[in-house]
Amino acid sequence: MFLRRGNSTKATSGINGAGTKTQKSLNIPDTAAIFTEDTLRGGSKNPQLAKTMCDESASGVDWLMDKFGLDLSLVSRLGGHSQPRTHRGKERFPGMTITFALMERYEKMCDLKDGRATLINRARVTKLITGANKQDVIGCEWIDKDGATHKSYGPVILSTGGFGADFASDSLLAKYRPDLLHLPTTNGEHCTGDGIKMGEAIGAKTVDLEWVQVHPTGLVKPDDADAKVKFLAAEALRGCGGLLIDAHGNRFCNELGRRDYVTGEMWNNQPPFRLILNEKATNEIKWHCLHYEGRGVMKKYTDANALAKDMAIPADKLAQTFAEHNELAEKTAKDPEGGPYNAYPSGKSWDKFGKKFYHNTPTTMGEQLYVAIVTPVIHYCMGGLEITPGAEVKSVNGGLVNGLFCAGEIMGGVHGNNRLGGNSLLDCVVYGRIAGRSASGYSAGRDGKYRLCPKEDGVFTPGCN
Repeated sequence: MFLRRGNSTKATSGINGAGTKTQKSLNIPDTAAIFTEDTLRGGSKNPQLAKTMCDESASGVDWLMDKFGLDLSLVSRLGGHSQPRTHRGKERFPGMTITFALMERYEKMCDLKDGRATLINRARVTKLITGANKQDVIGCEWIDKDGATHKSYGPVILSTGGFGADFASDSLLAKYRPDLLHLPTTNGEHCTGDGIKMGEAIGAKTVDLEWVQVHPTGLVKPDDADAKVKFLAAEALRGCGGLLIDAHGNRFCNELGRRDYVTGEMWNNQPPFRLILNEKATNEIKWHCLHYEGRGVMKKYTDANALAKDMAIPADKLAQTFAEHNELAEKTAKDPEGGPYNAYPSGKSWDKFGKKFYHNTPTTMGEQLYVAIVTPVIHYCMGGLEITPGAEVKSVNGGLVNGLFCAGEIMGGVHGNNRLGGNSLLDCVVYGRIAGRSASGYSAGRDGKYRLCPKEDGVFTPGCN
């Protein structure tokens, strides 16, 4: 069974990988150990889950390129990363590129009609079916597009995402983070935590449901500023050298800091906030800029004077902000560890906000700029069903919910209280592959566990392999 909806298609920055073929070709000295350290420093509280994700990141990214022919030849550095490791292609959003390739391959498998794969569209899973002990999962119940109820049997892998679009009074969001209900979201309307609720109903264990990530750069469409669902400005825009300024034209944060940090600084400063890309940065991520411009959420300015007029501030203010940032970049290039301020993620910085990495500088008053108004948005649920490194779902009674696996945003415990950019597509790929291996092994009985196996008449008998 295959679900053709989700937020992965909209992922805009890329997929992380440490030690990939692309990194090696670019002489980027990254390793899984460095990546794991960054992920733990960035918010993860479970070293085992983080290490598994980072250790399998290179093989996951290389698998996408080798087996599906994907272009992931561009690498950028996102907030909280000590190395450039976020991979994307030259065109289209990377989430779209990856998910479409996987869907097309799955459809081809289904077309063979050899019993390996079946595609069911426009269906809604409503409950998990458990065995005699009410704990082991042996299948799921679902409703088709005509309203008829069906049952399918076998191990179940849930990949239903988070609950970042459920604003109902009885939602998980209302229960765990009612303080966020007033915010807009980047999530599609389908993200209502259904998989988490189905897991809870049969005794699956949850973790970190209170940790909901607010992303700092939701894109504001000027003629529909109060829209509840907003496009996301890819963090790669800041990775390419984008600057964040407040209503007065001042920088107010380290643009490459953690998402929770940047959001926190926005609460402490005056909106509207703007994300500015100079010509060099724009050319590096041109497809994104043109896409956003076409959507009406990013505007092209002939020069900074035109931007200052739109902002109703003196042009000299922008000139000062640009000059100060350019000077910081020059000082860092000459003496990377000589500054008086603590840098993030480590070392010293010349910037009072702790910025350590500068890209596509300088920014000048006379060049063309791409600019977007941005605002904090509900983006990602770090909490969900608690898993093992084998993508197996844990039980509230201890041990496992046998026959139940999950991958993607529905998982809890991988990211802790803050997810680093580029780790969402990665946890889908890494734990999706792991879940597939674990479910296959479970079904075949390779781990020696007791099995309940379906017969054609729906009766279950033990020991099928």
